[in-house]
Amino acid sequence: MSEITPSRRRRRRADADRSAGEILRATKDVLAVQPHASVEDIAVAAGVSRQTVYAHFKTREALISAVFDEIAAEAAAGMDAARLDRAPAVDALLQLLDISWRTLQRYPLLLTVSPPAGDSTADGKRHEPVFDHLEAVLSRGRQSGEFASGLPVPWLVTAIATLGHAAGDEVRTGRMTPQQARDTLARSALLLCGAG
Repeated sequence: MSEITPSRRRRRRADADRSAGEILRATKDVLAVQPHASVEDIAVAAGVSRQTVYAHFKTREALISAVFDEIAAEAAAGMDAARLDRAPAVDALLQLLDISWRTLQRYPLLLTVSPPAGDSTADGKRHEPVFDHLEAVLSRGRQSGEFASGLPVPWLVTAIATLGHAAGDEVRTGRMTPQQARDTLARSALLLCGAG
């Protein structure tokens, strides 16, 4: 039996990466319109077998967790690219919220699909880069005097993240339009921070 050559191994790895990427893309698309879709539904949309999905993601929960990881990484990358450290803190906070909101608009499944139960540690880990950006903006705004709130910065990070989830819930339930929720979130965050 001949050994697999390194170039053949690389091709197989590239094929596997493409397959996993296609499964993740299909999962986002399917869950956006069918939040309780089965792995079979996702496999059909991805153009692969159910066994192929399970070869990459051991459970439906693992697949959904991977989707949330990818979306959070995309939001963090958008914040990295925005160079939030170059803008005044108030502008940077509004830009950060806008990037988060645009991510939510691209992936409405975030409004309808909860991270898998027991995924709280992974959920906290996936949000760390976003929270780091938010903490940096808030700390800078506190130092510059743009934010006058005496509340601890870690508390403000948690409170603003919670407000973001509340804004998403308002849209999901139809009590607010996306634009109303976005504007209300921005105003609420500025008030909470004590922005002048």
